[in-house]
Amino acid sequence: MPDAAAPSNTCPKCGSPLGDITATPTGRKLRRCSAGRWNPETRKVEGCDYVLWLAVEPETLGEPCPKCGAPLVLAVTRFGKKMKKCSTNSWDSAAKKATGCDYVAWINGTTEPLEENCPECGAKLVLYTTAAGKRMKKCSTAGWDKAKKEATGCTYVEWLRA
Repeated sequence: MPDAAAPSNTCPKCGSPLGDITATPTGRKLRRCSAGRWNPETRKVEGCDYVLWLAVEPETLGEPCPKCGAPLVLAVTRFGKKMKKCSTNSWDSAAKKATGCDYVAWINGTTEPLEENCPECGAKLVLYTTAAGKRMKKCSTAGWDKAKKEATGCTYVEWLRA
């Protein structure tokens, strides 16, 4: 059985060689079976659907942890969400619990003010960039009520192409 740290270069489903390492728009890296192909038009895999997701190594940041003072790292979850967490944080698989400092700060998007007015309500627009890098112009009065799970304020949004 191959070592988990050194994955095989063949597909475990069909035995074909794995393709080159590619990256998703969110920065996650993967190797797809060479007998399969992603079709962006149908948004489905044609042929063998095996994908080997590669672990994203945490990147050390130049900031200290606000709780314990150890360095913070930028980590990416298996679903592509980004977070700053304490470098002393780890998972004890035997005890099935986290060990070390428990500081975590999820990284959300950024907002920049614009000098344009909203075409719907006349308030100023803002440029919002998601954590995944997608950009949109939206009304500065827009918001979200977490308790009611509904939008508040003006709902104008204009997604921008890369």
